[in-house]
Amino acid sequence: MKKMNNASRIIVAAASLAMIATFFLPVWAIYLVAPQYPEGLSMQIWLNQITGQVEIINGLNHYIGMKHISADMFPEFGFLTYIVGAFIALGLLVALIGNRKFLFAYLILLGLGGAAALADFYKWGYDYGHNLDPKAAIQVPGFSYQPPLIGHKQLLNFDAYSYPDTGGWVVVIAGLLFFGVWLWEKRRAGKQTVVKKTYRKEAVLASVAALTLASCSVEPQPITIGKDACNECRMTIMDPKFGGEVITKKGKVFLFDDAHCLVQFYKSGKIQEADVAQTVMLDHAGEAKFLDVKTAHFVVSPSLKSPMNSNAAAFASKAEADSKATEVAGKVLDWDALYNAL
Repeated sequence: MKKMNNASRIIVAAASLAMIATFFLPVWAIYLVAPQYPEGLSMQIWLNQITGQVEIINGLNHYIGMKHISADMFPEFGFLTYIVGAFIALGLLVALIGNRKFLFAYLILLGLGGAAALADFYKWGYDYGHNLDPKAAIQVPGFSYQPPLIGHKQLLNFDAYSYPDTGGWVVVIAGLLFFGVWLWEKRRAGKQTVVKKTYRKEAVLASVAALTLASCSVEPQPITIGKDACNECRMTIMDPKFGGEVITKKGKVFLFDDAHCLVQFYKSGKIQEADVAQTVMLDHAGEAKFLDVKTAHFVVSPSLKSPMNSNAAAFASKAEADSKATEVAGKVLDWDALYNAL
């Protein structure tokens, strides 16, 4: 059976139509954070324009010899809308015909289109970060300023983040729906004996595809002691036993040198709890090991002498925390109690 059922065809049609959103929403975002710009600088890339704090970014990049960013740098803006429109029309045609093989061919085209877009973006980033003005005011021999393709990268004192924006996530979700429909239809139509042997492999491939498309990391990043700065007090993080991080659902990581700074960052309203994927502190007893604050046990004692005087240390187990509390004449608190105390 090569014909898709009606539910699958409706899903394919709806996912295709959803990509119309890319005509009205940015598809990619680049975000820059530095001590002098705690609120960050952003640049949004649309199908036919660039918006955001582009002129401020251009002013900063001028000093290191990078080119002036403008829409003229991207000839792709002249035809991207037509390409996306063609993909929408092809998706609707696949839904109308309802043939699984056509859906598979459409998936291949969509994958090739996504790979080509990333390759083109990488090529632009490479030229932008390497082809510098030799007369620039600031020059670091052998250093390049290529922005990350996806994820995070340190560029001098800036943390650079690159990830899909709202329109890009619409395309990601649509692609996953196309893949899910094809996988379901293949399972439904194929011989059961063949399906049982291949379905596990396809499920793994689906997981890999989902992780690849939605590759914005929400994991803690290693803290470079003596180099990274606290996002709240701006002091350099010097003690590996008291650091912490707040990781957003979009993969942005905020670093802190003390539980006091982390809590004050929350209480200042600079971030909403709904936007946070994970909050962690370094294990006081471990080697660069992160602990989720919701399961960690905190010992508070003046004897601990943390960088910003919270004097709070995180431990993985209650037994470890009790032992340390006895040693330093401290008390053991959970995260909620510590948060309220600070």
